[in-house]
Amino acid sequence: MKILLSLLQFTTILPLGKPQELEQFARHSYLYPVAGYIIGALVALPVFFIANQTIAAAVAIALIMLISGAHHFDGLLDFGDGLMAHGDHEKRIKALTDRYIGAGGVAAGIVITLLLFAGFQASTSLVFAIIIGEVCAKFSMSLLTAYGTPFRQGIHSYLHQFSQPHFPLIAAILCAPLIFMPIAPFKLMGAFLAALVCPAIMFLISNRLFGGVNGDVVGATNEITRACAILALVII
Repeated sequence: MKILLSLLQFTTILPLGKPQELEQFARHSYLYPVAGYIIGALVALPVFFIANQTIAAAVAIALIMLISGAHHFDGLLDFGDGLMAHGDHEKRIKALTDRYIGAGGVAAGIVITLLLFAGFQASTSLVFAIIIGEVCAKFSMSLLTAYGTPFRQGIHSYLHQFSQPHFPLIAAILCAPLIFMPIAPFKLMGAFLAALVCPAIMFLISNRLFGGVNGDVVGATNEITRACAILALVII
C-alpha cells in the first residue's frame, strides 16, 4: 500500500495523507501504468456523463491537468524551450532547466494540447481512449526511467538508479488488461506502438541535444505519448 501511495503522490496531487518516501516507488517504477489506470478512471468517470463530445474532450484535458498538477505538462514546456534553443549542450540545458518559459515551450504546449484535444474529440469511445492514453503515457515513462541516462542530478537520476533493465517488461505486462477494452486490437496495437516509438525518439533527441535525459524530458514524453496514442486510436 505504501508503494501505491508513493506512486500516486509522485504522479498526482490527490490528497492521500502522510507523504511516503519516494524510494518506495523508485524501487518499483515499473508500476507507472497502475497510475495510468487510476488517473484515467478518475478522469473518465465524470466525462462519461457529458453528452457533448467537444465539451467532454475539453473537460478530460482539464481534469488530467488538474489531477496531475500539470507536473508533466511543465516538463513539456521546458523541453520545448530546450528543443528550440541554439548552441551546445550547456546552452540547451540552460534553456531546458531555467525557471522561465519561452516561445519554444509555449509552442510545444499548444501543439500537443491541440493534438490531444483533436484526438479526444474524434474518439468514438472517449472513456476508453482516456484510460488507454494514460496507461500508454505512463508506460513510456517507465521506459525512459530505466534506459534514459541522466545528464544531471535530480528526480530522474534518483529514480534511474533504482530502476532495472527488466522493469519496462513488467510495465508492459501491466498494460495487458487494455486488451479487454472494447477497442479493435489493431487500434490498441497502434496506441502501444506509439508508447514505444515516442520514448525511443525522445531518447535519441535528448541524448543528441542535452547529452542525456532528465525529469523534464520524461514528463514531456508522458504528454507527447498520450497525444500520439490517442491519435493512433482515431487514425488507424
